[in-house]
Amino acid sequence: MISHLAGTVTGIAPDGAVIEVGGVGLLVQCTPATLATLRTGARARVATSLVVREDALTLYGFAADDERDVFELLQTASGVGPRLALAMLAVFTPDALRRAVAAEDVTALTQVPGIGRKGAQRIVLELAGRLGAPASAAGPGPAAGAPRAAAEPWREQVRAGLVSLGWQAREADQAIAAVAADLAADGGAADGDGTVDVATMLRSALRKLSRV
Repeated sequence: MISHLAGTVTGIAPDGAVIEVGGVGLLVQCTPATLATLRTGARARVATSLVVREDALTLYGFAADDERDVFELLQTASGVGPRLALAMLAVFTPDALRRAVAAEDVTALTQVPGIGRKGAQRIVLELAGRLGAPASAAGPGPAAGAPRAAAEPWREQVRAGLVSLGWQAREADQAIAAVAADLAADGGAADGDGTVDVATMLRSALRKLSRV
């Protein structure tokens, strides 16, 4: 098993990044929040999970070991494969998922593209007590100290994240416009330093799309 990668980021795509380790470029599939922490040309360390299939070996990368561990646990639930598990972690932080499962919050889980009410009920039933207790009582959001994206580039990052999760570009643009309007109504950037949290904006856009 490949537990983590540490090397230089040589490329970033909407749904993954290439990290060069020992002269070999390894493609790692990541959530938009994890991709937001990476910079081309910079060194990075990502926790990884290797998924083996008959026709492919796929590496999934995460900003923290806890996120990787939750990703692997999610796949033990019936009907949850690596792509759906990754989508769940694109919408929720690990602690937010723990709280949703512990509270049997089926409505929250259906915000994830590809999860209907019956699927959410099955996930709650099969994962109850297995994800562990949340580290804090804080609401859904990125881990403390996570890097922030610049105010304007967040739109492209969120758009790429939505498209990689299966939404049409037109739907993604409409959701981003609605999120941007909410942001402006709240007085602009989410932080006092003029930056916007990409992971939070992605979750807001997914909530908009789930209501359509």
